[in-house]
Amino acid sequence: MDELSKGFRKLIVGVNTQVPLSNGGYAAAINLDNAATTPPFHSVMEAITKFVPWYSSVHRGTGYKSILSSDIYEAGRGIIKRFVHADKNKDIVIYTKNTTEAINLLAYVLAQDEDEGAVVLSTEMEHLANDLPWRDKFKVDYACTDKHGRLVVEDLELKLRKYDGKVKLVTVTGASNVTGYKNPIYEIAVLAHRYGAKILVDGAQLVPHCPVDMKDFDSSEHIDYLAFSAHKMYAPFGSGVLIGPKQTFEKIEPVYKGGGAVKLVSHHFIDWEGAPYNNEAGTPNVIGIVALVEAIKTLDRIGMNVIHEYEKKLIEYTTKALAGIPDIVMYGPSEKDEDKIGIIAFELMGIEPRLLSQVLSWEAAIAVRSGLFCAHPYVEKLLKLTDQKLRYYQKKPDIPFPGLVRISVGLYNSYREIDVLVDCLGRIAKNKKEYKQKYGKPQKTPESNQPLLYPPRRNAP
Repeated sequence: MDELSKGFRKLIVGVNTQVPLSNGGYAAAINLDNAATTPPFHSVMEAITKFVPWYSSVHRGTGYKSILSSDIYEAGRGIIKRFVHADKNKDIVIYTKNTTEAINLLAYVLAQDEDEGAVVLSTEMEHLANDLPWRDKFKVDYACTDKHGRLVVEDLELKLRKYDGKVKLVTVTGASNVTGYKNPIYEIAVLAHRYGAKILVDGAQLVPHCPVDMKDFDSSEHIDYLAFSAHKMYAPFGSGVLIGPKQTFEKIEPVYKGGGAVKLVSHHFIDWEGAPYNNEAGTPNVIGIVALVEAIKTLDRIGMNVIHEYEKKLIEYTTKALAGIPDIVMYGPSEKDEDKIGIIAFELMGIEPRLLSQVLSWEAAIAVRSGLFCAHPYVEKLLKLTDQKLRYYQKKPDIPFPGLVRISVGLYNSYREIDVLVDCLGRIAKNKKEYKQKYGKPQKTPESNQPLLYPPRRNAP
């Protein structure tokens, strides 16, 4: 495993970047916040550098660079389809900025059907990006989660039966960004189709870490819609995708309107382009697509099964080590053999989550995430926060809101980095009072007498 880890780390930009500590020293940054954003692959940056001299506007240009850029942009759709086994002819790939935009786009498109009383069935574990877009367009109901944060599939089926054919869409995260729990998306697809609904999988956390197969259209396990983001799979530059059946997007009013989405316009009529172009108005982000496609090629070369197995073993090692630290409480699936991605959410009792995340950064250059992770209802339920408590915190914005700390690993994280994390957390757990006194209030710089939220940077851009 150590050799595998070393090989993975060579693929990543910035793994040995030195960042400042509060004691004036420096240490290599340890990024355990991959569920938010991953660092780029070297291959991605090299592909961008190679492409940039040929960069030009996509579509409609007759210059060589424009034609080349357009060809690369269009060829990306096929590569993306193959990566998730989308249908070569029936599915289309719509380029977006990220998963959030993709889901919002689909919500607007589906809302154009005059389907009175249509229901979108979501779950209690969703990221807000797969919750809020539906609320003002459909009746939304939520399949419940159990005390460990796992989806109760029986409740989902109960609600499908209750609405008796009115559920238009079942929308579910492929893997939770809080607990790492992987939903049984194929089992859910079978249930959705049985009751006449389609299924959307929010793949933002699933696609970068596990093999995903959308299955054939004639399969009861077919995934109708899939959305994911490049920035969580080692490809910055702001691209994402929405994949789904072409017929859904053909004869609709585009969400975004402008150049590129039309065939011909006068003051009296608009002749819209066909899908996917009617939903890609404006100048396309070809740089972002070059990055995403190269990241997919790199992930394919490694093998998604290899990545999933490595990260699974790494998070099992982390879970076992954290269990030995006093006052650590972990949230999420408790079974050892539970299939999950590399995420752990936890509390260190007696230290506010945001403060703990700051201490980890200042003391050991460790980046984690704290708070509600844009999955507010889910974390609130895990923490057993009643409506009365929520109203209290809403009215008292100066009081730190309860939350969790999240560790999320990527393929390049190492066992040594986990050991550094565990050692630091162990010291904090044994010396809470000392660390709270040291970091409980913002430090001040002698020069400006202003709060110092982070240590001074050295040679940082």
